[in-house]
Amino acid sequence: MDTKLGSLNSSKPTSNDVVSCTANSTTAIQTSIPATAISCGGEATLGCHLARRLVQIGVTDVFSVPGDFNLTLLDHLIAEPALNLVGCCNELNAGYAADGYARARGVGACVVTFTVGGLSVLNAIAGAYSENLPLICIVGGPNSNDYGTNRILHHTIGLPDFSQELRCFQTITCFQAVVNNLEDAHELIDTAISTSLKESKPVYISISCNLPAIPHPTFIREPVPFSLSLKVSNQMGLEAAVEATVEFLNKAVKPVLVGGPKLRVAKASDAFVKLADACGYALAVMPAAKGLVPEHHPHFIGTYWGAVSTAFCAEIVESADAYLFAGPIFNDYSSVGYSLLLKKEKAIIVQPERVVIANGPAFGCVLMKDFLMALAKRLKHNSTAYENYHRIFVPEGHPLKAAPKEPLRVNVLFQHIQKMLSGETAVIAETGDSWFNCQKLKLPRGCGYEFQMQYGSIGWSVGATLGYAQAVPQKRVIACIGDGSFQVTAQDVSTMLRCGQNTIIFLINNGGYTIEVEIHDGPYNVIKNWNYTGLIDAIHNGEGKCWTAKVFCEEELVEAINTATGPKKDCLCFIEVIVHKDDTSKELLEWGSRVSAANSRAPNPQ
Repeated sequence: MDTKLGSLNSSKPTSNDVVSCTANSTTAIQTSIPATAISCGGEATLGCHLARRLVQIGVTDVFSVPGDFNLTLLDHLIAEPALNLVGCCNELNAGYAADGYARARGVGACVVTFTVGGLSVLNAIAGAYSENLPLICIVGGPNSNDYGTNRILHHTIGLPDFSQELRCFQTITCFQAVVNNLEDAHELIDTAISTSLKESKPVYISISCNLPAIPHPTFIREPVPFSLSLKVSNQMGLEAAVEATVEFLNKAVKPVLVGGPKLRVAKASDAFVKLADACGYALAVMPAAKGLVPEHHPHFIGTYWGAVSTAFCAEIVESADAYLFAGPIFNDYSSVGYSLLLKKEKAIIVQPERVVIANGPAFGCVLMKDFLMALAKRLKHNSTAYENYHRIFVPEGHPLKAAPKEPLRVNVLFQHIQKMLSGETAVIAETGDSWFNCQKLKLPRGCGYEFQMQYGSIGWSVGATLGYAQAVPQKRVIACIGDGSFQVTAQDVSTMLRCGQNTIIFLINNGGYTIEVEIHDGPYNVIKNWNYTGLIDAIHNGEGKCWTAKVFCEEELVEAINTATGPKKDCLCFIEVIVHKDDTSKELLEWGSRVSAANSRAPNPQ
């Protein structure tokens, strides 16, 4: 059985030059491809074949930085009518943008130049690998005639060995293709793309700079639709796993369900919700799974994050006599410094292709989606855990009312951000205290939510906001970014303006790396303060739609939000929020102390 990845049926963009950022609202998987939808001028060249393949799998925007080794390739990508080339300010942000794009579209792509570009984008690709995102990283490589010649090329470290970049990518991609001849180019490109989609990981494709414009018989003018063989569960293993799980859970008194971040890679969010509907268990999510499970579900009890969980959530999960975790990642951050009060003998761990019940048995070759759907038909309804939650639940309080012109508090800021959310918005949360404050936001039906927890690279959100907004233009993105993180990647607000995006950025200015302060303080956590609104005004430079504001109190914040959602709703709105350096969430204080304790454990005796 095949799944065909076909044309996006997108209309021709108004412009195909590098400045064009017109996005199309489409999905990554289609059932067919009209032969006329993807043309690239009808040329049977390597560059046009690659462009057509990207469009076939759902990529209509490619994030790029030009360099002499990729310029001809960029010409051919621009020539594809269904593809927009979005020029970024640096390779790191191009990679982050492809990451954000992949979260919304299911796959993303970036194009950089050899070594100086490739090594710059590495950090973003590593982050995408950690978050299980399909991402096609394309590098313009050396001329095919230079391989094996013992020549020294520019953009290298001065050695005749050109494999340094490749070796760096081998540990952070699931497949690497070095295309330096036309004979196997078609196979290598298709294999790389297929592997990325099947493994839900980034891949690396290097294309020699002299090859993109050359026709070859393998690059037919009307390409065969791209297709992937579907993964299927081992039926006997599936039945055995379900049988053992039913026996385990049906005898439990107060079982619970917890969704994890690998629900995304398993494409099992809908199946997980159907299971929750059928069994009646209390339903929670791990922090990195926020946004993957609808929070309006009647049995939803919040985020399970150990000591910094949503109020009353940890008590219900950790007191349960059985818990099913679907797609969890247990690391030092998600476990709050290894302090979760969970017991393995009570747990069923469901990974994308594997089920482990308590201390055993384990069942391989069982797809999560199939398992959850089958389980939903067999479990007895048991709402005891949710009833216990409902019994002990006390509605959360509200921030203390601010005095007139009182300096703005972070909890007041997020109270107002909460009111902005709807099904037509999406939240991007930067690494730092925004993790914890955004985690407490209640997401309305259809509201998007993304953050990078496993890799936790500061600065990720600027590029990711660019990419996510480009992928889903019908949503207005609300990005919450700390000043320290923003200083790492601020340049690509410029690209957001070029693309005509109407994102709202809340720049939370508290004078430093607050998350690091709460783990281990020192003078290195204090940063040089910028005039952030002045910087954005300078980047704007009268070109594009941009509006900035600097707020110090609640009254000014309310006025700024009203302007951003009213008269300036079509503009990129940048709101700098001035808060006290020690104004942090209570969750960060708790989490920071526990992570600090984990980091500072003494060495074991030798």
